[in-house]
Amino acid sequence: MSSDISVTKRPVGFAIFTIVAGVIGWFASFELLTEYIKTLQQPGYVPNCAVSILVTCGPNMGSWQGSLFGFSNTILGVAAFMAPIFVGVALLAGARFAPWFWRVYQLGLLGGVVFVFWLFSQSVYSLGTLCPWCMVVWSVTIPLWWFSAFRPYAVGDIPVGAGTRRLFEQLSSWAWVCVLVSFLVIAFLAQLQLDWLAEFSRAS
Repeated sequence: MSSDISVTKRPVGFAIFTIVAGVIGWFASFELLTEYIKTLQQPGYVPNCAVSILVTCGPNMGSWQGSLFGFSNTILGVAAFMAPIFVGVALLAGARFAPWFWRVYQLGLLGGVVFVFWLFSQSVYSLGTLCPWCMVVWSVTIPLWWFSAFRPYAVGDIPVGAGTRRLFEQLSSWAWVCVLVSFLVIAFLAQLQLDWLAEFSRAS
């Protein structure tokens, strides 16, 4: 009986994290989208994310990198962040997804995190800016990926052998380290290229 209870127990912590991260990412994407629309409607409009020459989102929104697929990337964000919100709410409601669903979800998150790292490289090395709302998107996409990369295998949502499952259990317990390392790498590379610490020191 106890094993049945453990199998059907709702992953409340993971679900709440997924919802919160999805909502934050959606809000940041929506803010970027509304600011982008305002720049199209009002020539000379200064976006609310324009803090300084370095910390701003204007160059990012107006670049080809900001519309990689022929339309604003912000539209992708507004649509894509609905997925983790849906997953989290469904898990809280007691839903159990098939293995193929988790694989598709992971594939979407992988595409998102790869896109984020590419956008980071373009923002820092090509445009020379740090977009505040973009950084909010980065800050939730990265943990969404890492905390979802190993968990489905570790908890049995995607069936694997006993030995492989134990491996993923160990990897899942270190997901927060992967998140921290990712953040540190981004901060380190941005500091080397843009010296953002000096910029923030001047601003303060």
